[in-house]
Amino acid sequence: MSNVVTRFLGDSPIRVFIKLAVISLIVGVVMSTIGWAPRDIYNGIINFFSRLWNLGFDAITNSLEYLLLGAAIVVPAFIILRIMNFRSPRG
Repeated sequence: MSNVVTRFLGDSPIRVFIKLAVISLIVGVVMSTIGWAPRDIYNGIINFFSRLWNLGFDAITNSLEYLLLGAAIVVPAFIILRIMNFRSPRG
């Protein structure tokens, strides 16, 4: 069993634990210096996906507004052109 765990971890469990503790301490000091906390990272990820989600729906809303704005000109112009072509005799 110990052989399987050592092979999975890449070293003995105690050495892996010590390495992870040292790296965690260094990363903790750096994050504290920058002013980051695990909660900030979590909230940042949640806010990113929330903004991305809202941006998608805002883009759809903006597209619909542009569609209606363009249709206010294009549809009447199309109808007028169709009426004019319908009345004029062809060839």
